[in-house]
Amino acid sequence: MQPGKRTAVIGTSGSGKTTLARQIAQSLQFAHIELDALHWEANWTPADLEVFRNRVTIALAGDRWVTDGNYSIVRDIVWGRADTVIFLDYPFWVVFRRLLGRTLQRSLRRETLWNNNRETLRLSFLSQDSILLWMLKTYRRNRRRYPALFQQPEFAHLKVVHLRSPRQAAEFLKLLQA
Repeated sequence: MQPGKRTAVIGTSGSGKTTLARQIAQSLQFAHIELDALHWEANWTPADLEVFRNRVTIALAGDRWVTDGNYSIVRDIVWGRADTVIFLDYPFWVVFRRLLGRTLQRSLRRETLWNNNRETLRLSFLSQDSILLWMLKTYRRNRRRYPALFQQPEFAHLKVVHLRSPRQAAEFLKLLQA
């Protein structure tokens, strides 16, 4: 199944949303819009709601894009403009292993993320704001919530691609590139 011209990639933190969205955007030569980059200010401070919503609206003004992220506060904008949603719905241990590896790598390499933010071992493992803790809190909820949202009348226009494993995602991408 081909994605449309405006695709949102969603899934639990660590599932590979950004990687897949970037690969799809490159394959189709579409813009890649990372919602985290629009949301986070310096020092892991979230952008004000109005600022974030405005940034998203401007970023999605084009006709051909692939975005990634799960921000419910802009879902009406993103899904309202999208024609396709790709739901990465991987098994728990796949997502947890990926997120743990990514978090350790980013922390140890002191990778710079959006607006000069960095994941640290302390933030990742010893904080209430831990991305790992966030994944544990949201994994089951997301798996239930997204299929229910797809049934809502305001999202009836969306073509949904439900990928249940990294292998399915790789096959999807391979077909797209062919």
